[in-house]
Amino acid sequence: MKAGMIRYGKMDVATWESSADKEWIITNGLGGYASSTIAGGNTRRYHGLLVASLRPPGERTMLLTKIDEDIEIEGKIYPLAANATVGGYVQKGFQYLHEFRYDPLPTFVYQLEDIMIEKRIFMVYGENTTIIRYRIESPGRPFKFRLFPLVNYRDYHWITHSTDGGFIQEVEGSTVSLLTYTEMDPLFLRCSAGEFTTYENTWYQKMEYIQELRRGESSVEYHYMPGVWEITGDKPVEFTVVATLEKRIHDPAREYEIQVERMDRLLQKAGYQDYFANQLILAADSFIVQRKSTQRKTIIAGYHWFIDWGRDTMISLPGLTLVPKRFEEAKEILKTFAANCQEGLIPNTFPDRGGDIPLYNTVDASLWYFYAAAKYLEYTGDIDFIRDELYPVLNEIIHYYQHGTKYNIRMYPDGLIFAGSPDVQLTWMDAKVDNWVVTPRHGKAVEINALWYNALRIMENLAGEFGDSKEESFKQLADLVQSNFQKEFWNADKDYLYDVVSSSGRDDSLRPNQILAVSLPYSLLTPEQEKKVVVKVFQELFTPYGLRSLSPSHPDYKGVYTGDRWQRDAAYHQGTVWSWLLGPFITAYLKVHQDSQRSRAIAREILAPFRRYLFEHGVGTVSEIFDGDFPHEPKGCVSQAWGVAEVLRCYVEDVLGQKPETRFGDSSPVSPKNMKAKNIFKRG
Repeated sequence: MKAGMIRYGKMDVATWESSADKEWIITNGLGGYASSTIAGGNTRRYHGLLVASLRPPGERTMLLTKIDEDIEIEGKIYPLAANATVGGYVQKGFQYLHEFRYDPLPTFVYQLEDIMIEKRIFMVYGENTTIIRYRIESPGRPFKFRLFPLVNYRDYHWITHSTDGGFIQEVEGSTVSLLTYTEMDPLFLRCSAGEFTTYENTWYQKMEYIQELRRGESSVEYHYMPGVWEITGDKPVEFTVVATLEKRIHDPAREYEIQVERMDRLLQKAGYQDYFANQLILAADSFIVQRKSTQRKTIIAGYHWFIDWGRDTMISLPGLTLVPKRFEEAKEILKTFAANCQEGLIPNTFPDRGGDIPLYNTVDASLWYFYAAAKYLEYTGDIDFIRDELYPVLNEIIHYYQHGTKYNIRMYPDGLIFAGSPDVQLTWMDAKVDNWVVTPRHGKAVEINALWYNALRIMENLAGEFGDSKEESFKQLADLVQSNFQKEFWNADKDYLYDVVSSSGRDDSLRPNQILAVSLPYSLLTPEQEKKVVVKVFQELFTPYGLRSLSPSHPDYKGVYTGDRWQRDAAYHQGTVWSWLLGPFITAYLKVHQDSQRSRAIAREILAPFRRYLFEHGVGTVSEIFDGDFPHEPKGCVSQAWGVAEVLRCYVEDVLGQKPETRFGDSSPVSPKNMKAKNIFKRG
């Protein structure tokens, strides 16, 4: 079973602007990746053919930036390189690009007179290795094909601003090994054909990254050029370039087969006869990586610049692992975060560099952990794992939230959760610039208490299954939350929920957080209130690519995410559209319409723009955010875990109706297949 091919023709690469805004990315299961644009030019500091993860999934390091090529045919040189440089000069090798396609890996096809060149890029799974396969079809005309590697040795967040420093390089045949004046392992560049000619202290100077320029970041870089390979011939030829930190010699043809077979197995395991679902399943695979410090799987929050975040992981886990039926990996991920739970908090994030001590500044990650664990249970029926390994951790979280833990997280006498202070960001709306918390939301936040209520109902049912005497106390506490939530959060004047309740009053900003009070399995609202929330969100926050983070009618609304870091973060949760919120919205929409055939048809139409969007920004994947204003330009991470996960989950579960038979929540039917008891999924 295969995903459909994503294909671009000459009209899609007619200009630098049209082709450089479409980015591709492939990954290696370690946090490393290769990424660029369909033009072949790098537009971000994060673009490179080998960005290695030296301490998976962190310490990502730029090694091979790109390979520029040209071909000489009877004395005429055709440059295939595509680069922008300071002063507005652009190398336009993309004008010879006949086609770019994903089939299922990035493939460039160039047409030069009657000679055709195919370039295919892939990574070796589980290794910091990128392989580029070339095939030149010549009808007997002599040619010279040259490859110019551009290398760096830097943190992928940084930029090389000058030609200071240097590399130690050794050449043996067509293999060049490169070392910096550090203790890092050498980078090996191996070409299977041609001769390598060494350059002396040669640099590609002042490459300019248009995306960094737009983001108000440093945008000009220098890259070291160790030399050039030259391949001559007059008939069809195939050869490869291998960029690797491994000393072993690779068999590129076999390595390619292994990667394609692995992707096919992922689709076969999932078993969906649907192009859209299959494409998202392949995108989902890029986020599931190995963490060296725990020797278990974790989830990268987004590419190019995020590491593994607890909140993002728990929201993403159902879509990335359960919908594709990757149950063992889901279990590993749950174990990873359980093992790092401290004082009732699972990590907000693991650091990219500087050790493995997690950061815990989050109130919602631990509450999403209950949701992820319960979804794992409904898909697998693995009650033994929940009881033996997760139930003690879940109890620990409840205890600390009741009695108080870090960051002023504690339960009030009314059963509701209070968290934070004006100078700390704990919810998913966590933008902070220096000492400025843009949307602090300290107090009782609406989605936090919806998640808290769901956690209590899940624990009530699990305690009943395990014969734990705490069952009644969980029930009483959940009942208390249910009765006081209505009093605190329902805004009768405006027919929707307050966003935050604190000592300074009730914040009636219309934000999307309230949709979780409807979409989560256990509801705190009456059916009529649920409908009113969905209607209000649909009217003011909905866009084709997700929900706005703030209503356009609010005076603080910012409809365009642009500018430097201060400007961007000021807009991040003040109107910017978030793709992941489309999942909860569709789930809530179908819920209030009793999952009718008509509502499912409308939900399918709601998701329709994403089918085309797979061709637009991040090829075959889903961006993190979009502008709140039309035309809703994609921004932020080009490929975001919870965006892919929630679009995939709601499409499969809600639109296709392929839910697991055993479900939990207020209105879910009890079907205890593979379960030891029914009461885990009883009505709360």
